[in-house]
Amino acid sequence: MTKEQLLAEIEDLLRTTPPRETIRDNTEDNLAWLGRVSAAIESWNMRKMVFVTQWLGQVHGFYAFLANEGFAGLRTLLYQARSDLRMQTLGSANVAVSRGMVFDYFDEIRKIVELAREDLLFADPYLDAEFVSRYLPHISAGVTTRLLAREKLATLLPAVDAFAQQFGSVIEVRSAPNFHDRYVFVDKRACYQSGASFKDGAKSAPTTLTEITDAFAPMLNTYEDMWTRAKVER
Repeated sequence: MTKEQLLAEIEDLLRTTPPRETIRDNTEDNLAWLGRVSAAIESWNMRKMVFVTQWLGQVHGFYAFLANEGFAGLRTLLYQARSDLRMQTLGSANVAVSRGMVFDYFDEIRKIVELAREDLLFADPYLDAEFVSRYLPHISAGVTTRLLAREKLATLLPAVDAFAQQFGSVIEVRSAPNFHDRYVFVDKRACYQSGASFKDGAKSAPTTLTEITDAFAPMLNTYEDMWTRAKVER
């Protein structure tokens, strides 16, 4: 498991925490959650397992006040792990998005799109009509939008044509083989990688949005070169 995947798992554990007042009930859901907590903390930092073992014992113990203390300890440890993993793998502009949190994913992409003042380049083989209706309305007037796609051109191109005709937007579409990763480049000054297709982010699996910093220049050159050589579709 990568650090990004572990971060997504911990985000999901925090989001799906059982109610404190029912954590002592030995239901399948509660036991599954506690087991996931133990596995996640073990993957993050083995030295913290002594605390996990102690707090799990308190959660399952006789005294309610100790159970509450153990539950709070587990939650605090999850927050510590989340903060540590965020600092290790992501910057403040990056996020892990849990499975099913489709609005959270959309909102993060919207924020990125709205940063553009001159140029946006999306690279994603699966850009389609749904992508157009979801994200293009949030692009500022006067920004040139470039879409590097491949698999869904039959639905992408009519949607782009209709959008550009109605709003007067400058939108270019090209296609290229042999690329898989999903990126958005903002004004040729910033780059973000999506762990999922932009149209499917967080629908069925956790994902991340990661700003590319150290490798930004070569990544920009790679995709600008790919754009230059790509087939013009619109």
